[in-house]
Amino acid sequence: MTDTTQKNSNLKEVTGVIITTIIDNYVDVLLPSSNRVERAPLVKGNTRRPPLLAEHGFSVLIEAIGYNGTHKILMDFGISNIGVPHNLKILEIDIDTIEAFVVSHGHHDHVGSIAEVLGGLEKKPRPVIVHPDAFISTRFRKLPDGSKIPIPGLKKGIIEETGNMVIDGQSPFLLASDHILVLGEIPRVNDFEKGMPSAYYEKNGKIYKDHIMDDKAIVLHVKDKGLAIISGCGHSGIINTIQHAQNITGINKIYCVMGGFHLSGPFFETIIPRTIEEMKKIDPDVIVPCHCTGLKAAHEFEKAFPAAFVQNASGTSIHL
Repeated sequence: MTDTTQKNSNLKEVTGVIITTIIDNYVDVLLPSSNRVERAPLVKGNTRRPPLLAEHGFSVLIEAIGYNGTHKILMDFGISNIGVPHNLKILEIDIDTIEAFVVSHGHHDHVGSIAEVLGGLEKKPRPVIVHPDAFISTRFRKLPDGSKIPIPGLKKGIIEETGNMVIDGQSPFLLASDHILVLGEIPRVNDFEKGMPSAYYEKNGKIYKDHIMDDKAIVLHVKDKGLAIISGCGHSGIINTIQHAQNITGINKIYCVMGGFHLSGPFFETIIPRTIEEMKKIDPDVIVPCHCTGLKAAHEFEKAFPAAFVQNASGTSIHL
């Protein structure tokens, strides 16, 4: 697929960004803070706070600090209906201060608590950016022996049932007074990022390859620093995602890359060296592998980018 997207020059600069991980695969209360990385405090006053949860899921709160104030959006909702609502409460995040919501893609580990979070809003309706393919209900993984493992996803109509509104996420969409860009479909142009080979879906009795075209990312332009890119799972390929963000914004400098890079498991581990080789050419100042990146890949990123690498965990805030 060729990237023919026109440049979007309407993305406004932000003076700063705070990305708070509501939930990730990992939690560690002893991780140190730094001038860029803030860990969730263990105590409030003289009282020890309840623990944050981790699960095989992902959710981040993005605060874009612009010249006219701060804008907040939430991307993804974890895998369970428990983890994200629990962590939002412990982190004392008022969901009614969130302007909009983004579904990075329709897989179950990103939409688990969508009904609980959206249903808990007092101020409605709120826009929810979601690609139509996120509602495919017949997705599955096909194993080498021919067996199928269903991939639960996003129930059609669930967003409207909570009193909120669906915004079609096929094309790029600007949020937060044009300070946050949601990438639409991401072209697959690299020769090594081939998507998820075991992913399929059924339609009208026929089986089709699932290219997971609902996979998307969020982009911000940090003043004097460059682009900050946050992916959900990176099914499009994290390098494809970065290059698409560069193409659509016309900005080449990458300040931060954060999110799932989907480099776990035997198939994807083979492309770790090439991914790191290409990432070295991009040379971000901050790299935060999350969720489905995989332990082996995260270790390789830490070795290749010791100054830029950040170990993520539930409750971590990255200040850009």
